[in-house]
Amino acid sequence: MVRLGFIIGFIAFIGVLLSGLAAFRVHDQELTVDGIALARAIDIHASLVQDRLTERELLARVASGLFRAPSVIKANMLQPLRASIYAFKTDFVVASWVARLKPNELDAARTELLSAGFPNPTIRNYDDKPQDTRALNQPIDVLMDVEPRNAETMASAGRALDQHPILGPMLTQAMIEGKPVASDPLPLLRSNGPVGVVLAAPVLQEGATQPAGFVTFSYELAPLMLANDDFSLFSVVLKDPRSPNGELIANDQGIVTARTASQEGPPPSMTRTVTFGGRDWQLGYYAKTNAVKRAEETAAVVAAIGLALTGIVCGLFGYVAYNNLRLSREIQVRIGFERRLTAVIDELNHRVKNILAVIQSIVTRTLRHGSDIDVARELLIGRIHAMSNVVSLLSESQWQGVKLKGLFEARAIPHAERIAVSGPDIAVSARAAQSLSLLFFELASHSDEGLSLVGKHPHIVAHWEVNGEDPDTIFHFRWEEFNTSAATRREDSDFGVILLDRVAPEALGGVSKRYFTDVSYVYELTAPMETVIDMTERDRTEQFSAPPRAGR
Repeated sequence: MVRLGFIIGFIAFIGVLLSGLAAFRVHDQELTVDGIALARAIDIHASLVQDRLTERELLARVASGLFRAPSVIKANMLQPLRASIYAFKTDFVVASWVARLKPNELDAARTELLSAGFPNPTIRNYDDKPQDTRALNQPIDVLMDVEPRNAETMASAGRALDQHPILGPMLTQAMIEGKPVASDPLPLLRSNGPVGVVLAAPVLQEGATQPAGFVTFSYELAPLMLANDDFSLFSVVLKDPRSPNGELIANDQGIVTARTASQEGPPPSMTRTVTFGGRDWQLGYYAKTNAVKRAEETAAVVAAIGLALTGIVCGLFGYVAYNNLRLSREIQVRIGFERRLTAVIDELNHRVKNILAVIQSIVTRTLRHGSDIDVARELLIGRIHAMSNVVSLLSESQWQGVKLKGLFEARAIPHAERIAVSGPDIAVSARAAQSLSLLFFELASHSDEGLSLVGKHPHIVAHWEVNGEDPDTIFHFRWEEFNTSAATRREDSDFGVILLDRVAPEALGGVSKRYFTDVSYVYELTAPMETVIDMTERDRTEQFSAPPRAGR
């Protein structure tokens, strides 16, 4: 009996020891898994918030860039931009044109506001008190136009904002820095309106060093914060830049309120910084569940089960060992997957930002150099279609490259039916495909501009070839338009000249030239094949698309 008791006691001791070890292990793993899930969810949320803010800052830059030699005293400055700013679908509360007016321009501005139908055309302070124009000796910032126009927004026209405690410093900073600047949080439209921020972009006249005014966009704070989802693992707050301990939080109805962070309460689980309007904004994330308490409860359950099963401690040990091994592998796979997903999202963000930068450059240069708005609009639509076509082709190939002949499809470039295409159907890299797609569109869009020599449309031959031996192979492209000459073919646009002579050759690391023969117009591009196909970019894309491997 003594020996049996000793054996039972030894088995009980082993069972208690193993149960405690298993409880500790499960507790640690639960904390690790919960921490990984929370951190990943926060990273995704912060990335989405940054993307939304980037879209809205891009809208301000594009809108300010669309102004050409603005007349500051006009009350309909936003009329040409209405279609463009709504096309971005950024859900702004109100867009406005704020003009910098000299004291001798205030009477003309008052007359302009009255003729535009604004209910109160008097030039007045931000608090609706009349402006003493006789005491002015320097320009003031006056709200001259709003969008959308309704009874609430139109009532604010004619207010001078340079003395506003929040908007005034924002406009001054935007004027000094020459780029979009965001304000501190403030109520929009009225004193009890929704809390939001205002983004101001300065507008420069051609050849001027000081802005003629500002394009501003107001946004509610709750949609920008993407707060707060009932099913999320956390609640998000915005650190109030006006108070070191202040926080702004939105409820499920999207109403934002301010609160003071408790010094005795738990700090945010994590913080992330996003950039908007030349400022860094800090988001605080509070976990909705207590991971430590849940891990302790799980560990207690495991320990209780271990004590109850002391009679079969060997089987329990085998189960725990197998379970630990499985959990360890799952955690390693999840960690590897999360890291890989982060890398893929970073790469996607990089490519999207590059595409947005290209589109912004296309829009700015097309509208800047277009002499006729209808011609500029057609060129702009065509160039964006060309970019859309190449992105679609790259998506179909999982960004592994595009067949060169696919860039001559009728949906991508005009007059494709008159182009005789010849050459090896090589697969070019994503970067080269974007440059070549814009290049082909630019050449094709100018191929029918002038009268031909014989009264017929120009006949176009696009031919390329690959010469030399690896690794020094050379890509040579030749575009030739017959039945045209320097006298009949309209000169390439400023954007086209930059693209043909500098952007496309530099993107491919090559050189180009264009000239007229007796009966044709010729454009030639020569570049090393290693930049045209770019195996480094293709290999990196293949690595991103490969499935993650389980750790050993």
